[in-house]
Amino acid sequence: MMQKIPNEAKPATRKAREDRFQYHDYFGVDELLSEEHLLARQAVRDWVKAEVTPIIEDYAERAACPTHLFKGLAEIGAFGPSLPAKYGCGGMDEIAYGVIMQELERGDSGVRSMASVQGSLVMYPIYRFGSEEQKKYYLPKLASGELIGCFGLTEPDHGSNPSGMLTNIKDDGNAYILNGAKMWITNSPLADIAVVWAKDESGKIRGLIVEKGMKGFSAPEIHGKWSLRASITGELIFEDVRVPKKNLLPEAAGLKGPLSCLSKARYGIAWGVIGAALDCYDTALRYSQERIQFGKPIGAFQLTQKKLAEMITEITKAQLMAWRMGTLANSGKVTPEQISMAKRNNVNMALVVARESRQILGGMGITNEYPIMRHMMNLETVLTYEGTHDIHLLITGHDITGFNAFS
Repeated sequence: MMQKIPNEAKPATRKAREDRFQYHDYFGVDELLSEEHLLARQAVRDWVKAEVTPIIEDYAERAACPTHLFKGLAEIGAFGPSLPAKYGCGGMDEIAYGVIMQELERGDSGVRSMASVQGSLVMYPIYRFGSEEQKKYYLPKLASGELIGCFGLTEPDHGSNPSGMLTNIKDDGNAYILNGAKMWITNSPLADIAVVWAKDESGKIRGLIVEKGMKGFSAPEIHGKWSLRASITGELIFEDVRVPKKNLLPEAAGLKGPLSCLSKARYGIAWGVIGAALDCYDTALRYSQERIQFGKPIGAFQLTQKKLAEMITEITKAQLMAWRMGTLANSGKVTPEQISMAKRNNVNMALVVARESRQILGGMGITNEYPIMRHMMNLETVLTYEGTHDIHLLITGHDITGFNAFS
């Protein structure tokens, strides 16, 4: 039987933090969005203010995953929002998917990870590479939150070089025998299914759906993280796991399979981190207007204005890049290289904004009374996962020069 997510009680260990967030759109990018985009964004924003902000500092401090939010994420359509409605998904476009991820990450990068892994790294490969039978069975259950999934690509010794993976499958009649291990897997300790990438006997990379409860399959949790503390992370360990052949994704063969899933996830990250940056900027702006030093608000001083002006400039550039990326995605023209550029630029932007915001708040910036330090710690991970900051730079370098610096 599939694992059921525990309905964890909301903590009452501290007074809920008031969510005073106001959206900032310096260049009127909202005028480029449709009514559907704006409605979807507002629905998620309202949900984040009601369900995430009041509890997230407590969960992050305790390094606990708010598992009860999975149900809410499903109810607001955050799981696979741009996948077809006939499979129980949202049927919206890629910009809608982007603005949903932005609002979720405004709440917390870990909450956005819960949704983007489910939609982009579990549901998307099943939709893109699965059989019709697999799509009809798994996608509605994943969209509704009945099942939770994870994505197994990264290994203990193979992160930026996934082609070197050691996880493998061997033909054994009506099943494959799966052996190997995966590392840094979001949602793995509580996931019902894992989309796992392994080499077959010819060395070709294939994708399989591995279900919790299969003999020899375990998913121990990773502890001691200082980042993404409200997101549950673990390993995937396979010891002679017998996976039925019907669980093989028939249309996935080669490294392009998992890399296309990563492009989908990186797209969502490029949108999502704008939300984290906006939350930090909004906090710093409001603080600068209220904090009095030397007889006037610190926002009246030139150096504070410099920080705030540079922040909103970089946020605006990221908003425009994300919107253009979304229009290209909707027309089927966006390239993995463009997504890499947007992911790298926007994550770095958000991290710089978080650091500058923290300075404006001074000592208060490191306390859990404000969200900035939590965002900053989270963004250190986002800078690395789904392709590191340096790897994305080399992807752009390869694209513009034609020379592959990876080999």
